[in-house]
Amino acid sequence: MSIATSRKGTGVLLTGAAYAALFLAGAVEGLIGSFQYSRNAPAGAIVFCVVLLVTCLLGAWAMRSVSGALWPAVGWIVASFVLSMPVASGSVIITNTTAGKWYLYGGAVSSLAGVALSFVALAPRARARGAGKRPR
Repeated sequence: MSIATSRKGTGVLLTGAAYAALFLAGAVEGLIGSFQYSRNAPAGAIVFCVVLLVTCLLGAWAMRSVSGALWPAVGWIVASFVLSMPVASGSVIITNTTAGKWYLYGGAVSSLAGVALSFVALAPRARARGAGKRPR
């Protein structure tokens, strides 16, 4: 039996896998950062924020879309904010210290900055292709 397959389905699958990998990269950064942010405080927290910003920008560049910056940011936010919530026993992973605040607030600002900067960087390319033009 000969079944013809189209490459369109493969492209969608590959794109979905790339976005899933970006989400997982952000989640792993959030997981590692949640336990290691206090090393060399607050410089360690700031380094993790810069790494998140670079990941968002590189993701947008690699995928040539703002979604490439959004998925690492979402992965980081999910992992970091879940780990910052107290558990029933009362222990907290990300504490209310200067380094913890720099890590959480700085990471949130870094993720927003990564998405915004990728939008600004990719907007001229979209205009050059003719996106956003209304048909007459």
